[in-house]
Parts: sequence; structure tokens; C-alpha cells
Amino acid sequence: MSILIEKGGVLSTIQDLGRTGFRRFGINPNGAMDKTAVRLINISIGNDDAEAVLEMHFPAPVLRFEELAVVALGGADFGATLDGEAVENWRPFYARKNQILRFTGKVFGNRVYLAVKGGIKVKEWLGSASTNLVAGIGGYEGISLQKGDRLLFSSTLKISDSKFAYKISKSLVPHYSSLPTVRVVAGAEFERLNAAGRENFISQNFTIGNDSNRMGFRLKGEKLSLAKKFELISSAVGFGTIQLLPDGQIIILMADHQTSGGYPRIAHVASKDLPALAQLGATDKINFQIISIEEAERLLLEFEKDLNLLRIGVNSKYVER
Repeated sequence: MSILIEKGGVLSTIQDLGRTGFRRFGINPNGAMDKTAVRLINISIGNDDAEAVLEMHFPAPVLRFEELAVVALGGADFGATLDGEAVENWRPFYARKNQILRFTGKVFGNRVYLAVKGGIKVKEWLGSASTNLVAGIGGYEGISLQKGDRLLFSSTLKISDSKFAYKISKSLVPHYSSLPTVRVVAGAEFERLNAAGRENFISQNFTIGNDSNRMGFRLKGEKLSLAKKFELISSAVGFGTIQLLPDGQIIILMADHQTSGGYPRIAHVASKDLPALAQLGATDKINFQIISIEEAERLLLEFEKDLNLLRIGVNSKYVER
């Protein structure tokens, strides 16, 4: 079983939930930008949450299914069609031999994900299938997919005429917006901002800069200022850490972030809101709301409980044919 890339897209890579346990060696985690979308679509077709998927940007590639596959799409809406017929995000569907999946136009969001039942067969590096483009390793030979590349599947399906009667509930799907309010927890150096800097951080809309990428989103807005300059020893950072740059602007570290940094960490994005952040692109806007660590933990635990209910529901309904 396989997918043939009939036409290359912009930055299409194999990703999973990331490479964990190696940051002490300076190896960044990589992984999908929108990990919640990955988990949802994998669970919806009976896969493990961390199964490798295809992360695509717009213009997206044209894909030909060379054998029958059970497929799920999630994240951004790029107007997907299968042999000319519209297919929905968040609902599993069958793609039959020689059917072609196209993405006709961006409706919202910037990254769409494709999962197949049984997973995509790629060689793992340090326990993950995620692509590290800088090192040229992981995923599909460490590179972005091009015309003529072929993705092999890990298992084979029997033919079925059945249709999937279920769809992931809207209550589980992240709330995507081109101007989201993202909840954050104050960072270790937040109080180092002066009063005006703290107020500017929570009161203004920031714009995602054109120089943003999978490593970090550079934001444009009114400059933030420290109460007093100080030296900071490089410390651990993570996906969603918000740092204050020397020019007074801020950057949010994303999936390909470095493992440590020496800029003030003024906040950290709550895990629950990382998907809304991950679907933004250049010129989109964002604002912040500070919440407590306890509230951030409550939001995450509540989502994990709902995700487990989805997993139980799918396992009780899904029958591989």
C-alpha cells in the first residue's frame, strides 16, 4: 500500500508527536505543529496517538492512493476533494485504488494533516518518525516531499463498501481563528517587565511576522520593556515558550525550537491553546490572556479525559474490514 506524490506542495513532511528525551543532548523535538489535530485524526481511525502523519501547507500536494486506505484529515481546511468529491475534516473515509486527493483552496488555517489506518511506514530516528529538516534526518529521508515520492503504508486493508457513520465532535476540535485569544502562564521573567511592558503584553493584538517558521513565530507589536537590564544564563525552553528579544519584540517558540535560550521567558502558552497558535500564519493576529498554572493544568486534564472518551468510543465502533 502506498501514496504517490503526483504534484509537490509547499513544505510537506512526515511528522508525529515529536522526539522526546534527547533535549539534554541539544536535539530539538520536532514533531507536528498542531499535535492535537494529529492525535484526534489518529484516534478516529484506530491508530496510536503518536502514529506518523503527513503535515501539509498550502499549496498542498496532489496525492494518488495506489491501494485502498482508510484516511482522516484534520487541522486546517484546504478544501479537500477525492476524485472531485468534497471530503470533510475530522471524519474518516475510504480512499480506493487510484483515487486522487486534491486541496482546492485555503478556507482557514495553515497546516492540514493526513493520517492513514495502520500508519505511514518510515524509519524512526531516536524513537520518532518526525522530520528534522536542518539535520536532514527522520521522516522521508529527512526532506520535504517532492513529485514522484512514494509513502508506504504499514498495513493492508480488505475491501469494504462501508461508510463511517461518526465524526469527531466539535467540542473536541480546537477552536481555530485568525485572531485567537491564547491563554498563557506567566514565565520566570515576566515580573522583570516594567508596568507598561506587562500591560502591553496583555492588552494589544500582535501580528505574526513574515519571518516566522516552524522554529518560532516572531510577533510584531508595541515594544515591551524591562524594568532593568540584566544578564540571564541560558535555560531550558519548550514549545510555546514566549521570549523577549533585545529589540523589545517577542517570539513564540514552535515545534522545531532550540533546546535552551538566553532571552527572558515572559510566558508559556497553555498546552490546550497550542493548536490555535499552530494554525496561524503570516499577518494573522494574536492576543494573550494570563491564567494560573492550576487553570492551565485543569484545561489540559479536562481535554485528556475527553480524548480518552473518544478513544473508547472509536474502539467500540471501529471494525477493520
